[in-house]
Amino acid sequence: MAEIHGVKFVLCLSFSLLLNLYFLWTSTRSVKELSWSKGAAVEAEVVASVSCSGHGRAFLDGVLVDGKPMCECNSCYVGADCSHFLDGCIADADSGDPLFLEPFWMKNAASSAVVVAGWHRMSYSFRDSHTRTSNELENHIRLLHAVIGNAVTEGRYIVIGVGSTQLLSAAVHALSPNGSASPAKVVATIPFYALYKAQTKYFNSEDSKWQGDTSLWENSTSLSKNTTDTSATFVEFVTSPNNPDGKLMKAVLDGSSVKTIYDHAYYWPHFTAIEAPADENVMIFTLSKVTGHAGSRFGWAVVKDKDVYERIAQYINLNILVATHDTQLRALKLLSVALKGGGKELFGFGYKAMRHRWKKLSRSLSKSSRFSLQNLEPMYCTYFEEVTGPSPAYAWLKCEREEDKDCHEVLKSAGIIGREGSVFGAESRYVRLSLLKGQDDFDWLLERIDALVSQEYGSRSI
Repeated sequence: MAEIHGVKFVLCLSFSLLLNLYFLWTSTRSVKELSWSKGAAVEAEVVASVSCSGHGRAFLDGVLVDGKPMCECNSCYVGADCSHFLDGCIADADSGDPLFLEPFWMKNAASSAVVVAGWHRMSYSFRDSHTRTSNELENHIRLLHAVIGNAVTEGRYIVIGVGSTQLLSAAVHALSPNGSASPAKVVATIPFYALYKAQTKYFNSEDSKWQGDTSLWENSTSLSKNTTDTSATFVEFVTSPNNPDGKLMKAVLDGSSVKTIYDHAYYWPHFTAIEAPADENVMIFTLSKVTGHAGSRFGWAVVKDKDVYERIAQYINLNILVATHDTQLRALKLLSVALKGGGKELFGFGYKAMRHRWKKLSRSLSKSSRFSLQNLEPMYCTYFEEVTGPSPAYAWLKCEREEDKDCHEVLKSAGIIGREGSVFGAESRYVRLSLLKGQDDFDWLLERIDALVSQEYGSRSI
């Protein structure tokens, strides 16, 4: 209860400061119309007003034809205004592109817009603090976690990076022994997010090596709490909620030699019920799954240990020096909108959208004996203060027939593209279908699924 009152106090204080700044500005300067920002504002409004038949968008950095921005069409739509649907188009459910939140940001275009002058933040550092991270942005990140109740940040260090992708690699580096004769064994539980394996193998560090599924190491003597063998360090990735099946996960391995990275990219109320604030040593989050802005490439790590934090920060510094100030400004603006109304507008919209999609897909596949979905139960959500139904980012579909050994090919032959189960270390009977994409993509996926399931009825009648 004290924490809730503290959050309310911070929100009231922030509002009061903004109000005072507004009155100060209006009292010291009378501005009847925009000056240097007018051209940029008009340009943005013109592009936003381009009609693409509801099946595409025009962008400021898009291709110009006769000096006018062209529409960039959604999948399966073509034409100057994206009005023509391509018959026989494949339903592409492979990507985790979170465009399901686009309607929210179109509705909130005014409050989320950012106008940046050419002289904005040209320095490497912020002048007021001589750091490369916006203090106000870090405050917003901490406030967001406090409001949602999904992570403890008090007394923790926060480091930002280019999406969670970079931070995952940085965390492996930070938790691996430096210059040891025995590199850290990097592991995850099947089905695991494929990037963990791909990154570890690609960078081919002397300090860490990919060693597969956690089940291969559960009984290892190096994991004993009482062992004096410090030659083997394990770095375990825990994705919760899991990608691809949406289940809340815990670490499998235990012992003094185990270091754990919790990937909480999807631990937000629109994808899962919030059980309690996560309080692990290393936790990774990404803007792309909070607000849907995958293209902004912004993520952050919440870290308990100072030495681990410094090693992650050093990795980021040597890799990119700093997450761009332009990106930090946009993230700050987006998070300020996300926090409005205690987050209920954004997360309420997101939850309803994902819940609706899961219910429709589940209803369609419930008629099938050939295909099944992962089992996810309703849970009490501390954020919404009620029991909420499943609303996962992905469907983890299984082909049940003995002859359907390659489920990816089964779906592909029906005009559906998903991500193979083997990519996640699982059997080829599984396929991940993304539920995150735009409404056009989901509608077409559902239509293809319905057609595929209806074939079962035809075969039964024969």
